[in-house]
Amino acid sequence: MSEPHVTLDPRGLDPVQQKLRGPLEEQLTSALQAATDRVRAGYAGEPVEQVCQRLLEETRSGLHPDIAAGFNPDMDEFCRVAVSIVRREG
Repeated sequence: MSEPHVTLDPRGLDPVQQKLRGPLEEQLTSALQAATDRVRAGYAGEPVEQVCQRLLEETRSGLHPDIAAGFNPDMDEFCRVAVSIVRREG
């Protein structure tokens, strides 16, 4: 699997939010990639659901608390990353 990437839905963003979209996507992607590396390195046979939850927690821990509080990712996509960890892909 290639490195995970966060893309924000631009619908409904005001002009200020639109300007911040790129840097925020970069920060979220960086946190997700770091979390993926940590979870992959510590993977010890846990079920996908547990890996998915840990991936979310690790990603949020790498973000500023205000950003983490508002970060509500598509859990189907997060679980796809978790499946790749469980299957030891990438």
